[in-house]
Amino acid sequence: MKAALDRYFQLTENRTSVRTEILAGVTTFLTMAYIIVVQPAVLSGSMFGFKTGMDFGAVTVATCLSAALATAIMALYARYPIAQAPGMGENFFFVFTVIPAAAAAGYSNSWQVALGVVFISGVLFLVLSLVGVREWILDAISPSMKCAITVGIGLLIAFIGFQNSGLILKDPATAVKLNTHFASPDLIIFFFGLFLATVFHIRGVRGSILWGIVGATLLAIVLRQVLPSMPDAISQSKTLKESMLMTRFTMASAVVSAPPSLSPTFFKMDLVHALSAPMIPFILIFLFMVLFDTVGTLIGVSEQAGFIKDNKLPRAKQAFVSDAVATVAGAAMGTSTVTSFIESAAGVEQGGRTGLTGLTVAALFLGALFFSPIIIMVGSYAPITAPALVIVGAMMCRNVVKIDWLDYSETVPSFLIMMGIPLSFSIADGLALGFISYPILKLMSGKGRQVSWMMYLMGAMLLVYFILLGSRMG
Repeated sequence: MKAALDRYFQLTENRTSVRTEILAGVTTFLTMAYIIVVQPAVLSGSMFGFKTGMDFGAVTVATCLSAALATAIMALYARYPIAQAPGMGENFFFVFTVIPAAAAAGYSNSWQVALGVVFISGVLFLVLSLVGVREWILDAISPSMKCAITVGIGLLIAFIGFQNSGLILKDPATAVKLNTHFASPDLIIFFFGLFLATVFHIRGVRGSILWGIVGATLLAIVLRQVLPSMPDAISQSKTLKESMLMTRFTMASAVVSAPPSLSPTFFKMDLVHALSAPMIPFILIFLFMVLFDTVGTLIGVSEQAGFIKDNKLPRAKQAFVSDAVATVAGAAMGTSTVTSFIESAAGVEQGGRTGLTGLTVAALFLGALFFSPIIIMVGSYAPITAPALVIVGAMMCRNVVKIDWLDYSETVPSFLIMMGIPLSFSIADGLALGFISYPILKLMSGKGRQVSWMMYLMGAMLLVYFILLGSRMG
């Protein structure tokens, strides 16, 4: 068995082992397990206090099944340690823009029409992948910009970690501010997990990030027992309440539970109305969003893992096809766009280099259907997994030294990407800033011939994307 895994995934060639791959898979899964809780809360509308019509339990099952299937395809076909699941950002666009647009167009089955939009965008995405368009895009991006994408995603991951921990809070005057309540349970758990994982990493302990998550979970359990009235104390203190996350750590009531039914959302998409004139722009917007989100994530994780050689990614077509099939399958099951997750970088940082990491993640998503109380306990309390995101973000930023800082036609677009991704809170939008500026600056500085036709085409297409997005969001 071990020899067969070694041959198929080329473990020896990639200087990894079965144990390392499994640890990496567990790490990746724990950092993205929140999607099991968040996705049904978003799509059902329960997170926002209204109902979209989508069944919470069915979306939960669709989330786990689509993530498991998509990640397994990526693992077996492309053999990369990249996990997939319904994407954040696309799910909010699905609920707040596409469903209302379908309702405004007169469709009473608005969420089914929205699923149809996602399904069709996935089919188009698959066609682009099969004909090699996405590979051309990947090859057209300069080495400096590839490194900038990695850094930008690292900054975004770290920023998400800081926000999830409660260390960075929203502020109406400055957008964000530091939470100075360092004695709050959220921050105590966060810093404990962060320092534990960092020290283990410095000492070369395998699975350091995973040990940090385990340690933070145990501390949360202890604090929950020592401070049983913690939520009540918080609710009585407005200042302390504002300084902490609204979600509280809750002990699992059981270990095993039966999964809900998938039937309320399974194959419920409305393809006929999704192809109507009012919905066509949303198909294109979803296509652009997932296209550049995936390109950015794939570059960021691959650059970190050292997969990119001579500015090319081996088996890029297989990776893109895997991603496209995931979106189609996800819509059929009843969830929004499925895409590659930036949290895959956590597993890569733990040594994951092959599809065996992905297979581990896929198995855990399937297991989550039956062990959801434990998964929800860890995944729904963000300070536990936030340290992993901060550490991974820090590691990804080391690629900043590979950018050509002496050539401003490379520096400025790269800088726009690095800052645009975290500040816009979107990989696609951050990439767009760099991709639009890159051909313009090269052309105006007399270096237009250094730019491939694909970059010129992408710059023009992204301008159209922003116009479409602006008109629909406005």
